[in-house]
Amino acid sequence: MSRPAGGAPVIDVDDLTVRYGAAVALDAVTLTVRVGEMVALIGPNGAGKSTLVNTLSGILRPASGTVTVTGRLAHVPEGRQMFGSLTVDDNLRLGAWRGRDRSTARIYAIFPELARVRKHRAGLLSGGQQQMVALGRALMSRPQVLVIDEMSLGLAPLVVSDLAVHLRTLNAQDGLAVLLIEQNARLALELCSRAYVLEAGKLAAQGPSAELASSPAVVAAYLGGAAEEGR
Repeated sequence: MSRPAGGAPVIDVDDLTVRYGAAVALDAVTLTVRVGEMVALIGPNGAGKSTLVNTLSGILRPASGTVTVTGRLAHVPEGRQMFGSLTVDDNLRLGAWRGRDRSTARIYAIFPELARVRKHRAGLLSGGQQQMVALGRALMSRPQVLVIDEMSLGLAPLVVSDLAVHLRTLNAQDGLAVLLIEQNARLALELCSRAYVLEAGKLAAQGPSAELASSPAVVAAYLGGAAEEGR
């Protein structure tokens, strides 16, 4: 598949194949995220989205192809993965890059709601608050690119909308690049300017989000309706 035009890539995946034993989880996937971009990766359960995230983070090794990450990458894992017995503040500090600048003041400025629960155990927080902690923990490393795996999982629509506003602000003000891996295709296509569709380990489509959102195949599979005529 062709690559997008634009600035320098912060994530460059080229012809990536990943296997679990004899099973192929990703098959010749090519994907790029450039400086300051917000890019979505959508697809059903079992499509290989989390496999891609874990390969980007170095948890999995490619069978073939290459993965190049330029700049600091931070990973917000699926399911938040809090240290439930630790406080919010302690969870945030665990994200600091090799012990540098462990001040959490910046995170509380981004997520003011966390300031009032900073001494609470993270395991006692609501799902939305835990997702803020997971995002804040990743931001403690001051990354150039943020990879978020299923941000909306298990959260109420109003909470998801609030998190989306925070991401847009970080992207606009700090130039933070984002790769958003989402089963919620509507959210992903509204939030990100470009998107890839992953199905059964292969890229089925890619392009500007507006074009994918008007594609009959994408609408039927992921948006629960028919594309608007003339759109």
